[in-house]
Amino acid sequence: MKEKWEELAEVKRELAARDWFMATSGNLSLKVSDEPLTFLVTASGKDKRKETKEDFLLVGADGRPAEATHVKPSAETLLHVEIYNKTNAGCVLHVHTVDNNIVSELYGDEGEVVFSNQEMIKAFGLWEEDAQFRIPIIPNFAHIPTLAKAFANHVHEDAGAVLIRNHGITVWGKDVLEAKKFLEACEFLCQYHVKLLLIKR
Repeated sequence: MKEKWEELAEVKRELAARDWFMATSGNLSLKVSDEPLTFLVTASGKDKRKETKEDFLLVGADGRPAEATHVKPSAETLLHVEIYNKTNAGCVLHVHTVDNNIVSELYGDEGEVVFSNQEMIKAFGLWEEDAQFRIPIIPNFAHIPTLAKAFANHVHEDAGAVLIRNHGITVWGKDVLEAKKFLEACEFLCQYHVKLLLIKR
């Protein structure tokens, strides 16, 4: 458990250095065990640029604390629950950035954004010259169970990404390395797309 904690703390530290956790936003998790399912998830309302002994807590398959604690799991823990219950993913990362929010708003009515002709999509194992990478976009339901249900409709593989309109992006992978790689690639694509649109206009 200590090793898992430190592994999650390290990725939190790295993403915080990029300023991807504005105003305590975002949440991270890392699977600890399969049987029973348990995972570490960020505590609600914490400044993720700081490190404390209460940054994470252990939760079970229902998203509730698996140990006695006075801190609460992130409000969006149910999204992590959907991923861990439906796939073999080992890590989930969710961040709010200006660029991924802009992209989600630009293409929210279409229900997805499609990236192509970008070297960066090779990060997702797409090597064909005309390959396309699609990120579904779901509405930002305030009722978390409703949000989790809509989110679950796009959770089919052990790795993936979903944009929540004007809310942020959730990315998952088999481990921290893969999830972080996918998150970085998604953010690159969003940043590039926004800057390209600005230049063209």
